[in-house]
Amino acid sequence: MSFKLPAPARAIPGATALAALLAALSMLGPFSIDAYLPAFPAIQTSLQASEIEVQQSLALYLFSFACMVLWHGALSDAFGRRRVILLSLLAFAVGTAGCAMAQSVHALWFWRIVQGVSSGAGVVVGRAIIRDLHSDAAAARLLSMVTMIFSIAPAIAPVLGGLVVTQFGWRAIFIGLLVYSLALWLYCYLRLPETLAPEQRQPFHPRQLLRNYSEILRSPLFHLKSGIVALNFAGLFVYISSAPLFLPRHLGLGPHQFGWLFIPAVSGIFCGALTANRIAGRMAFSRQIALGFSVMISSTLVNLVYHYWCLPALPWSVLPLFFYTFGMSVVAPAATLLALDLFPHIRGTVASCQSFATTLLGAIVAGVVAPVLSQSVFWLAAGQTAFSMCALVLWLTAHNYRSMLLRQQWH
Repeated sequence: MSFKLPAPARAIPGATALAALLAALSMLGPFSIDAYLPAFPAIQTSLQASEIEVQQSLALYLFSFACMVLWHGALSDAFGRRRVILLSLLAFAVGTAGCAMAQSVHALWFWRIVQGVSSGAGVVVGRAIIRDLHSDAAAARLLSMVTMIFSIAPAIAPVLGGLVVTQFGWRAIFIGLLVYSLALWLYCYLRLPETLAPEQRQPFHPRQLLRNYSEILRSPLFHLKSGIVALNFAGLFVYISSAPLFLPRHLGLGPHQFGWLFIPAVSGIFCGALTANRIAGRMAFSRQIALGFSVMISSTLVNLVYHYWCLPALPWSVLPLFFYTFGMSVVAPAATLLALDLFPHIRGTVASCQSFATTLLGAIVAGVVAPVLSQSVFWLAAGQTAFSMCALVLWLTAHNYRSMLLRQQWH
């Protein structure tokens, strides 16, 4: 880590500019996933691969993302937020160029792994930056603003991917990602400030790292609160990772019509994040989470009942996703900040562990759960219901456990 940065300090951007920058960094993930989903048939034909082999390129990306995301936060706690983001963007650009030039599915797997190990820095370090600069309601507002801007990516990525693969071929998707990542690196190099002072950094030493990770992983409250976000996301991701089968096979849609799934889902994310932004500071986090869960659970039950009695049809098979993601985005900022606040001295490492849990579960969903459930729209709805119900159980357990700890302190 001998990478040298310019000496002059950079001014911290305003809230909107900072939210846009952090959202742009977070967009690498959905662009890397959603944009190439419509290209699966073209990749399969071009690389003479099976349907499963192409689908595994997504699972390998997610698995490598989950493994490396454990370290982005710890690295940023030790070497600074800015340095980790700049190096990760360079690595992502290399991996993206490799994907664009891949001549076999195995080469594509390798370069997708390179993308995976580097694309998570923006999400993880971005959360730490927010908590470095703000607390409580201000942090919740900034995090929800980032989510609102970020939600543009999942909406436009599959639509753009479908148009690009139709007009220019699947490799053009990765060429576009390469241009995006290089432009983002240049902007971060010029404008991204360092928010973690040298005296606040943690030693990057095996003993210290082991102590930090042990402190986090021994906390039942961390597992409960991180599990809430991970399970809620899994309920959405089971549909996203099933899109290459769900949309063409069950709804009869083509590569350029993936917006039927992503636009309702992302509209819900945007509206839920906007709601979370408006109620930040006016409502306790516990009430905010209860509100989000009430909308989520209602939507999953309606979706389940509909597909038990009726055949898949537009718009009814995708409309519940709007309400699901609305509730998910109301829950997420509060649950995320509650977990980060458990260990304020190592927020980067906590953010890494949070993202690891979410992404590892996403990889399991993409590689194991989605291929099974995607054979039936009813089972997709059942899977989403199960994930959200489990998340609700974790929240209720965390709430009761914390109340028990407080009672013990009083006595």
